[in-house]
Amino acid sequence: MNDWGVKLIFPIASNWFACKHFDDGVSLFWEPHVIPLFRCNIWHIRGRDRDLVIDSGMGFASLKEAGRKVFGHKVCGIATHAHLDHTGGLYEFDECMAHHVEADGIRNPSWNYTLADEKFNPEFFSSSFTDFPIEGPVVDASPEVGYDFSQWKIRPARICRELEDGDIVDTGDRSFEVLHLPGHSPGSIGLWEVRTRTLFAGDAIYDGQLIDDLHHSSIPDYIKTMSRLASLPARVVHAGHNDSFCGERLAYLAHRYLRRVGA
Repeated sequence: MNDWGVKLIFPIASNWFACKHFDDGVSLFWEPHVIPLFRCNIWHIRGRDRDLVIDSGMGFASLKEAGRKVFGHKVCGIATHAHLDHTGGLYEFDECMAHHVEADGIRNPSWNYTLADEKFNPEFFSSSFTDFPIEGPVVDASPEVGYDFSQWKIRPARICRELEDGDIVDTGDRSFEVLHLPGHSPGSIGLWEVRTRTLFAGDAIYDGQLIDDLHHSSIPDYIKTMSRLASLPARVVHAGHNDSFCGERLAYLAHRYLRRVGA
C-alpha cells in the first residue's frame, strides 16, 4: 500500500527502454512506459575514446544494462540539468558532468531540487508543488515483478567535472562546446558540435510547451537563451523531449517564445 491506501497493479514491461539508432553515431533511448511529462530523451554518442550519454531518464531500470550492446567500454554521463526525469540513471556512470550551478544538486539530490516533494510516489503521484499540476500514476507498467515504486528515489551521482559556458567535451574524435542555456533551470546546458551543426538542447528548447514557471525558472534568463538559440546555425536539434527538428524550426520556436513573453 502507498500513503493513500492504494495499490495499483501494473503489467510487467518486457523492455523498459526503447531505442532508435541514427546514422551519425547517435542513438536515442527513452522510457515508453513513463508519462510524457517525465519521459526524457536519453542521447548516446559513440566516440573513439569514450562515449557520451546525455541525460539518463527516471532510474526505474538500469540504463547501462539497456545499452549494454550499444555503449562503449568507457562512458561519460552528462546532465543537461538536475531535474528528476533527466538524472535518475546518472548514478550508474563512474564519470559524470553537469553545469557547476546544478552539480551539487546532483551529488546530493533533494526532493526540492528535483521538483518532487516527499509525497512523490511514481505509482500515484500527488505533489504539493504547483509546478506539476497533475495527479495519477507516472507509469503504466512495472520494470520487473515486485518492483516497489514507493521506494524509488534519485540516487547521488559522481560529478567529476563541473562545466562552464564555452567548455569543450570531447570523445577523442568528436568535440562539443558547452552552451549555458538558463531559463528552464539555472544550470541548464546544451552541447553544440560545430562541425556537424548538431545541438543537444536538453530542456532549454524542444518542440512542445516549454516550462518557464518552476520555482527556480527565470523568464529574463530564458529570453537571453532564446535570443542566443535563434541565431545558432544548427542543422539538427536533439532536444530533451519530443522529436528532433531542423535549424529553421529552432529559430521559429525561439522567436515564438520571445513573442509569447513580449520580448
